[in-house]
Amino acid sequence: MTVEGDSPMRMSVAIIDDDESVCRSLVRLLRQTGLRPSAFQSAEGFLASPLRSGFGCLVLDVHLDGGISGLELRRQMLDNGDLTPVIFLTAHDDSVTRGEAARMSCAAFIRKGGDQVSLIDALLRIEQSRSD
Repeated sequence: MTVEGDSPMRMSVAIIDDDESVCRSLVRLLRQTGLRPSAFQSAEGFLASPLRSGFGCLVLDVHLDGGISGLELRRQMLDNGDLTPVIFLTAHDDSVTRGEAARMSCAAFIRKGGDQVSLIDALLRIEQSRSD
């Protein structure tokens, strides 16, 4: 789903993934749809950003290496009253992790390398619900 070139940029999306190639490919994909992506390679990098409160959605890796995990970041956000929608990405889909993500009200749970249409659809649903 591509947006016409003269369409205005839309929702800002934070991509938080420790894999630089995943970040790059998601940034390209989201830009093609007219969204405004920013990539962070750690939860700590995201938390240190002065932009962190301006995102309409987070695309968040469940398992971030060497620091705060994606699930822990979401837990911290909820504890602080931050209800920004989160789409979890994972390379290792299992029912326990999926259940934990669901309990934290994730907007979607998507396997990495899977269907990019599912990711874009989830983002567009979030964007639409924010404008209603």
